[in-house]
Amino acid sequence: QVQLVESGGGLVQAGGSLRLSCAASGRTLSNYAMGWFRQAPGKEREFVVAISAIGGIRTYGDSVKGRFTISRDNAKNTVYLQMNSLKPEDTAVYYCAAAAPAGRGYYYTGSEGRDYDYWGQGTQVTVSS
Repeated sequence: QVQLVESGGGLVQAGGSLRLSCAASGRTLSNYAMGWFRQAPGKEREFVVAISAIGGIRTYGDSVKGRFTISRDNAKNTVYLQMNSLKPEDTAVYYCAAAAPAGRGYYYTGSEGRDYDYWGQGTQVTVSS
């Protein structure tokens, strides 16, 4: 089992930045693809970004390309989401998720939430205009 805990959310003005963290326990994250998703009130869950277990392959959702950056520190068992140039439409609960390599490989960076095995509880990000 992998337990994921997000932190770093909060209230920020449009144009500002935030860095979210996702700390894992239970198992090392180095074998897992990691993803960030978000869900705004009344909307479906949206893929934000994913990073592969090895090779540093990244896949970004169209709405965040050029503004958000995912990184991982396997020594700290932590994944980060740097969010710059934030917009009001980025307001949502942000979730990190982990996908095991079984059946997917170590270069997986999928955007489908159903392909992820473990989820955090989420952290709220609110961007004011």
